[in-house]
Amino acid sequence: MDSLLSIITFIPAIAALIMAVFLRGDDAAAQTNAKWLAMLATVATFLISLFVYFGFDNSNAGFQFVEDHAWIGGLRYKMGVDGISVMFVLLTTILMPIVIGACWKVEHRVKELMIAFLVLETLMIGVFSALDLVLFYVFFEGTLIPASLMIGIWGGKERLYAAFKFFLYTFLGSVLMLVAMIAMYFDAGTTDIVALLQHDFASSPITVAGLSVAGGLQTLLFLGFLASFAVKLPMWPLHTWQPDAYVQAPTAATVVLSAILVKMGGYGFLRFSLGMFPVGSDVMSDLMLWLSAIAIVYTSLIAFVQHDIKRLIAYSSIAHMGFVTLGIFSANQQGIDGAIFQMVSHGFISAALFLCAGVVIDRLRTADIDAFGGLQSRMPSYALVFLFFTMANVGLPGTSGFVGEFLTLMGAFQANTWVALFATSGVIFAGGYGLRLFRRVMLGDLLKEALKSVTDLSSREKAIFAPLVIMVLVLGLYPALITDVIGASTAQLTQTYQAALSADAGVQAVSN
Repeated sequence: MDSLLSIITFIPAIAALIMAVFLRGDDAAAQTNAKWLAMLATVATFLISLFVYFGFDNSNAGFQFVEDHAWIGGLRYKMGVDGISVMFVLLTTILMPIVIGACWKVEHRVKELMIAFLVLETLMIGVFSALDLVLFYVFFEGTLIPASLMIGIWGGKERLYAAFKFFLYTFLGSVLMLVAMIAMYFDAGTTDIVALLQHDFASSPITVAGLSVAGGLQTLLFLGFLASFAVKLPMWPLHTWQPDAYVQAPTAATVVLSAILVKMGGYGFLRFSLGMFPVGSDVMSDLMLWLSAIAIVYTSLIAFVQHDIKRLIAYSSIAHMGFVTLGIFSANQQGIDGAIFQMVSHGFISAALFLCAGVVIDRLRTADIDAFGGLQSRMPSYALVFLFFTMANVGLPGTSGFVGEFLTLMGAFQANTWVALFATSGVIFAGGYGLRLFRRVMLGDLLKEALKSVTDLSSREKAIFAPLVIMVLVLGLYPALITDVIGASTAQLTQTYQAALSADAGVQAVSN
């Protein structure tokens, strides 16, 4: 179907429009109708997205399901997916019904919250499907609005501070990306992403403000995009918005932020940085690898001393995103395959961990780890689920967490052995803070009076966790569900990257 991607992209937005126009009031019936309409829209989007996944030709490294129409002025509405982006589209459509189910007990401004989630889903799918620079930028920047509103309206006590900080960080980074996009248009004469991937941006050294810039225009463009993607991912030391946003956001919004929204940064590095500026990426690769390794170790150590359960998981998430950039800037197929696998795997695992945190926070009205202890006697089902995802987060063989980290580190060892060795210690630290958290929350004697009436997982909560358990197990035991799909596209990306470096090296040798 020629318009399949547009259908997937805009079903949630259409449902949000219907909700805004036709659903009136804030009584129990209106709230229930809003939730069911949002659930119906997200499930329909997921089911239709399966046609993209199963209809995708794994042997074709190019873009498929392409749509190209006139848009505004000389701009084009162009959509399409390759092996890289199709996995992020599917990750989004799988998780959104789970997110809607997770906020089923919300009673404050339910319709508005459902609209925010539906609009955000449309924008996130659009980011992963857009094949025009301007269209990509509209979707990418558009995500700031519903995400900021969810933090600022439905968040905790410091929600306004967290929402403002999130908006300010991501917006300022994106301004530099916009400047880079304008420079790309004037250099290439097009905003078509497919054409830009074929365009040879100048890589000869240039002097800027008296400083010689290796990689020339490519390095400058790389830095422009880095400002946005490093904040969005987030990379250390531009990560400080993330713990505040994750802690203050309602649980369902935290799931979207950690499981999907931050993946836009990793996707951007793959699509733009490596794909369009290979020489600039190579110039910056050592710095990016070391920043990634430092992020893994530093944020893992910070996680050890956290007393808020959501903040601990937030720092864990930053550490795991360090593995993503480590794999990407290893710039070999194992590393890139591992980075993509890690992003998809982390989407399911981080979603589950924040939902696990939400379960006990909702029951006890506190996120203080010291307020828990001995819950396994009252919540055996919850204890099993929490332990499973804790071990998956550590990278237990048989889970998707192991596959992503293993491939990423294998790629990193090929690129820089010292960086890889340093980063590998993060796996040990993850085991330390993860198991320590589980022990403090679940094990020991049930001494606190407030815990003795806590109930185990409800049927709704079990239904929410079930698909996450299945995905983490299935991908851990049969990773080909991802690697077969991304293989041709990542192989082409690495080949193009290496060819560009070889050509640049030849040019520099001749000029010398």
